[in-house]
Amino acid sequence: MTKIVGVRFKPVGKLYYFDPLDFEIRGGDHVIVETSRGIEFGEVIQGIREVDESSVIKPLKGVLRLATQEDIDRHNENRIKEKEAYDICCEKIEKHGLEMKLIEVEYAFDRNKILFYFTADGRVDFRELVKDLASVFRTRIELRQIGVRDESKTLGSIGICGRNLCCSQFLDEFVPVSIKMAKEQGLSLNPSKISGVCGRLMCCLKYEQDTYEELIAESPKAGARVVTPDGVGTVTNVALLRGRVWVRFGSDDDVKHKEFDVSEIEPYSEEAETAAREKAGEPVLQESLEAYEQDTEKQQKKREHKKHLQSKKKLNPDQKPKQKEDAKQPEKSSGKRYYRGRAKNRAAQKPKDA
Repeated sequence: MTKIVGVRFKPVGKLYYFDPLDFEIRGGDHVIVETSRGIEFGEVIQGIREVDESSVIKPLKGVLRLATQEDIDRHNENRIKEKEAYDICCEKIEKHGLEMKLIEVEYAFDRNKILFYFTADGRVDFRELVKDLASVFRTRIELRQIGVRDESKTLGSIGICGRNLCCSQFLDEFVPVSIKMAKEQGLSLNPSKISGVCGRLMCCLKYEQDTYEELIAESPKAGARVVTPDGVGTVTNVALLRGRVWVRFGSDDDVKHKEFDVSEIEPYSEEAETAAREKAGEPVLQESLEAYEQDTEKQQKKREHKKHLQSKKKLNPDQKPKQKEDAKQPEKSSGKRYYRGRAKNRAAQKPKDA
């Protein structure tokens, strides 16, 4: 087992894990840790706890020290300087005429780097902007382009539900959301109703997706044939959350609809239909079953007879010359008729005196 602590560097940021070493750390404490971006000031969200070594990505960096009052004061000063740097950067962006929107400015704890986060529709050539900012702040400057979801997470807003955005309140990372979730939950596919402030699909579609998948697996689909206590029918509508199903009975002339619970119906099969009739006290007609079997045998015999006729029509190569000889026979008969006609004509041309 390995001891870890969960540290967060932003109010609603991703949680990172570190080795507490020999420090007594509790939730809510502030610590100084070393990351890939350098020395950073963070807040402990999860206190010391033990986890399996296989669930930890090694090497696990350790906590440098508990934050002192000087560290806290330095962190607060950085927050004030970030606001000043934001105003200066906005002026520089307008001066250079760049099509970009500045979202956030972040000072490194040791002030050896300043990060500027911005959004833009495409690629932006900000080389001249970096030179101007470096000449003003006399430190390393880094510009990072972020997406619209990160912008909403950073700035915050009010969703269509009337509450603050989930991403700016408690979502530490974004989960994949697809249009399939909206279809399975029976929501309107109007983009204005299923999209958030950022213009992407709402993250809350993921919250109930697991429940809907379980209900869909247990419930029949619309149009499926099912066996009910009242007989065999066709599903016309399904209410997943209520667990109710509407079934249609009868033909087009005499249609009846009835509502059932999902537990009362079964997928259609001959065995299920027979069991439902026996349960309802209806006699099962053996004669009809025998007639059905006889019809099936007749259809099978017809198919076999048809195959037999088709196999007879297939001729062998030796039979082809006979067909040609048979085709010449009408020519001989027509020849005989021709000679008979010519003999009659000769007899008619003889003189009457002879």
